[in-house]
Amino acid sequence: MSDATPPALLVLHDGAAGNRRQALALAEAWGLPFDEVTLSPRAPWRWAAPRLLPGSDLAFGAAFAAHLAAPPAVAVGCGRQAALATRLLRQRGTRVVQVLHPRLPVRHWDALVLPEHDGVPEGGNCHTLRGSLNPIDDAWLATARAERPDLGLRAAPRTVLLVGGPTDASDWDGKTLESALELLLRWQARDGGELAVLCSRRTPRGLRRQLAQGLAGRAEVWTGDSDGPNPYASRLAWADRVVVTPDSANLISEAAATRAPMWIAFPRYTRGRLRALVEAAIDGGRARPLGPDAAAWPVQPWRERERVAERLQPLVREALGRRDQGPSTVPPDDSAGSSAA
Repeated sequence: MSDATPPALLVLHDGAAGNRRQALALAEAWGLPFDEVTLSPRAPWRWAAPRLLPGSDLAFGAAFAAHLAAPPAVAVGCGRQAALATRLLRQRGTRVVQVLHPRLPVRHWDALVLPEHDGVPEGGNCHTLRGSLNPIDDAWLATARAERPDLGLRAAPRTVLLVGGPTDASDWDGKTLESALELLLRWQARDGGELAVLCSRRTPRGLRRQLAQGLAGRAEVWTGDSDGPNPYASRLAWADRVVVTPDSANLISEAAATRAPMWIAFPRYTRGRLRALVEAAIDGGRARPLGPDAAAWPVQPWRERERVAERLQPLVREALGRRDQGPSTVPPDDSAGSSAA
């Protein structure tokens, strides 16, 4: 970026994989050139974000300060730190879209993209979606298959288990996981095919060890970089059946974006907003609870990104038009300088 030519679009996140993936997914759907900034929050502002404190312009260091000096037409942020950054940019005339609820009044952003399972109704500047934003569509799946054509030659049905990790909202354990593995091995013994198990960054070491040792010689297990390149995208793209643990809205949403039937393991081990998402997937017919029956059924993939991007297209067009016409202002953030909002 140069001072004379700020980007049309700026993507902001704190480096967390889920936040980055959602912000990028939306930005890429618009097909605009964009800059990406990984925010490096400083105390005390990182503690209060997205609330404004005196000197909040200094919260994120030089890279972000350069964009404050030459603000983009549109900014997309995901996560609490990005919510502060988008507020600061809006004060400078940028149109801002915030993904995930910032837990402050929504008037501080031009648009918010919120999961339905958060319970916030659609309307005004709030746009809701099933699950979470992700880039998975038919083109993404075709690209992922092309990267690993050998997986398509493996014995069918190809069953993939995506393993997250226990959380406060989903407190399953190794014994619970073992029961799901026994079911999947019975599927394999009955139906043939291949079982692949993929861990996530959040999978505890003890569970990774349990999977690697317990499935040795019976399934292909990827526990981390020591097992080679992450086959997640290609495994997902070639899967005939996808099974997910119930602890991650992102894992559930990405599995739901494929055309494969999806089962959710031990769905009763959820509470709160996560349970609402699991129930929506099951009640809507996109998923079934994991059980002995592995029969496929017609599914409609969740493809929320394009729908949300289209809903926000007028805001993007208006922002680009304003940029072409020259500088303009927006109503000031009425909580500037206050720690209360």
